[in-house]
Amino acid sequence: MKKGTSVSLLVFAAAMLASTAGWPVGNARKGADVFAEECGDCHSALPGKNKKGPSLKGVLGRKAAAVDDFSGYSDAMKRTDIVWTEEKIEAYIAQPRKMVPGGKMKYDGLDDPAARADVIAYLQTLR
Repeated sequence: MKKGTSVSLLVFAAAMLASTAGWPVGNARKGADVFAEECGDCHSALPGKNKKGPSLKGVLGRKAAAVDDFSGYSDAMKRTDIVWTEEKIEAYIAQPRKMVPGGKMKYDGLDDPAARADVIAYLQTLR
């Protein structure tokens, strides 16, 4: 292995550990199934393909209500200062109406913490 390659691998590994430190590790494959069942009627994982809700492609790190070609955001969502981190998504999919009172999302929430971690692991693959 070349010297530069080993340094690059170490930097990559450190970045991956830092980005997931303290966050429960979910299963992205299971998360894709949960996403399809729980989220897929209203949200797409494809860029530029909005449904009742905006596409969730690239949602991590994005400010709430920031998909330009989606016009269905509630005023409540537009007024938030949310940036979608793993923690914010976890809280939102657990209790959407509590996190954004007056929001339009008609979903009661995902009770299972493991399923939420799996969905978030799947969303991490959509960067």
